[in-house]
Formats: sequence, structure tokens, C-alpha cells
Amino acid sequence: MAIPFEQPRSFDWRHAAYCLLHLIGTITSTLLMSWGLLVLFFLMLGDFSFDGLMHQLHNLTSRYMAVDRERATAFFALLGGVQLCLLACLLLLRRHSIVPRRTARRSHIHV
Repeated sequence: MAIPFEQPRSFDWRHAAYCLLHLIGTITSTLLMSWGLLVLFFLMLGDFSFDGLMHQLHNLTSRYMAVDRERATAFFALLGGVQLCLLACLLLLRRHSIVPRRTARRSHIHV
């Protein structure tokens, strides 16, 4: 008995675009949340007032402009490390939103 020849499945561009847009949206919103946490940190340092926030940012920028190149590079590395840690923690907390949910409304083509 011969095995019937099956047509190879074609690549579904719609599903790939949907998954890519969903992943980009998740990463973008997580990045914005991490920037918001940095702003919240400076708000907390400034006693949750706009004047305190501006004072803290002025203090940070005046000290940053006065340092030499090595300390500025070290500060940039520290800020990048904090940003990566915040992103990792937020992605861990939001891991349920990375993969799109399977619902009964989608057809079998889009799953």
C-alpha cells in the first residue's frame, strides 16, 4: 500500500507577523515600565515632589559632568546593569504576557 503524498505546509506570514508584533509590544511596554521605575526612584529620592525630582536630577547631572572619563564609563556601566536587572525582573513578572493566549475564536490557521 502506498503512502499518500502530503503537500508541505506553507509558511504562514500572518501568524509570524502577529507573533512578532506581540513580542515587540511586550518588550516595548516592559522597557517603558523600567524607565518609569527609574523615574519613580528619583521621585522617591526627591520626597515625591516635582521640585525634589528636579533637584536630584540636577545633582546627578552636575556630578556626572564633573567626573573624568573612567568614572563616567563606570557610571554608564552601572546604569546599564541596573537597567538590565530591571528588565529581567519585569520580564520575569510579565512572562505570562509574552506568549499570546490561545482562544477559541481563532481559526486553526492562526494557532
